Amino acid sequence: MSKEAQKELVTINPTTGKVIKKYPLMTDKQADEAVEKCHKAFLEWRMVSHKERGKIIKAIGKELKENAEELSKLMTNEMGKLLKQSKQEIELCAGICDWTAANGPENLKDEERELPDGGKGIITNSPIGVIYGIQPWNFPVYQVIRYSIANLMAGNGILLKHAENVTGTGLMLQKIYEKAGLPKNLFTVLKITHEQSDKIIKHKLVRGVTLTGSPDAGRAIAKKAGAALKKTVMELGSNDAYIVLEDADLNLAVKMCVQGRIYNNGETCVAAKRFVVVDKVYDEFRDAYVEQMKKIKHGDPTDKDSKIGPMAREDLRETLHEQVEKSVKKGAKILCGGEMPKGKGFFYPATVLDNVKPGQPAYDDELFGPVASLIRAKDEEDAMRIANDSKYGLGGGIFSKNEKKAMELASKHFDTGMVFINGFGLAQPNMPFGGVKDSGYGREHGGFGMKEFVNEKAIMRLKN
Repeated sequence: MSKEAQKELVTINPTTGKVIKKYPLMTDKQADEAVEKCHKAFLEWRMVSHKERGKIIKAIGKELKENAEELSKLMTNEMGKLLKQSKQEIELCAGICDWTAANGPENLKDEERELPDGGKGIITNSPIGVIYGIQPWNFPVYQVIRYSIANLMAGNGILLKHAENVTGTGLMLQKIYEKAGLPKNLFTVLKITHEQSDKIIKHKLVRGVTLTGSPDAGRAIAKKAGAALKKTVMELGSNDAYIVLEDADLNLAVKMCVQGRIYNNGETCVAAKRFVVVDKVYDEFRDAYVEQMKKIKHGDPTDKDSKIGPMAREDLRETLHEQVEKSVKKGAKILCGGEMPKGKGFFYPATVLDNVKPGQPAYDDELFGPVASLIRAKDEEDAMRIANDSKYGLGGGIFSKNEKKAMELASKHFDTGMVFINGFGLAQPNMPFGGVKDSGYGREHGGFGMKEFVNEKAIMRLKN
């Protein structure tokens, strides 16, 4: 069915392959009216004090916790993550709300400066208007919270085009926001096609666009927004390298690298994907790593014994399997997994590839699923070179007992937006999140996201 003929959005349970619900699409008129209503709500919201905005944002965090049971089940049903990880996602999001409410007023307060002529200058962070977010399915609540809460604190209005397969989660978030006291229409979910989305980007009342997605999607959206002279923030994909040095605690490294590859069914932009291990400990790491990955069993994500659930969509599983097969044809070796499971559900086994080299998808591209790429490095310098030998630059990791050296490598040599030392990490509310190169630009969290879409306005009283 062509996008032009599409009349509804459909959510499908990836564990069973069955349809959950169908949602009618908005007409062009309804979508246009939604933008106008959001802008009207923004005109009032921008006048609300930072402190009062913070109270509502904190209340959103509270509502997330109170609705955690229902919301986590919905997330798991729509995209297949383990139920316990859906609950962890909601806890993180509530923490982001609390941090933003507590720190937003200080981050956004006016700054005074003395002018060279003796006059007085004030820099004020003024909200700019309606911010349009195009978000993916892999963290259905977190992706929305990440951009919307920061921008609501800044005083902006929010439009959301969520991924089709998590439409229900997006709509439930809208209810939660409004129940917490957010003015109606200030946060609005748009049930629209890609073609309608292009019109939203061009809409005169939309002032900024943020996307989390693939580099190709980022290029397309940034081009359209740029043509309309609208600022963008792009949070794109990656194939993060985790370096294991000679002096690493191998038991810890194996444990964290397994967790970093299978968390969220391996469908995480900032997941550990390439494991670059120095020659002296490579064989020992490989054998222990494969042993642990063989124990990772897929199953119903609502079953507490399951280690990974299904992939979110059937086409995503097919793409991943093709990447594995192409890598093998170009010299990679399967150490475990790598076979398409039979039966219902979009499952894919925990897989480890050895002999991974440039020119293989497992080396060059992002494998968005539970597939690990093992890469042998000569030494520390070679490992750092391999880690940076990527078009991406979102995150990465270093395992070494010499934390001072690891911190220096991370600071001076790792060409990414984030680096984790002796562990696997995701987002922290008080630290910036974002990447470089094909992983995009702009930052979220840590106060940085609050200032991505503000007018840093200079007000000057000159001395006469």
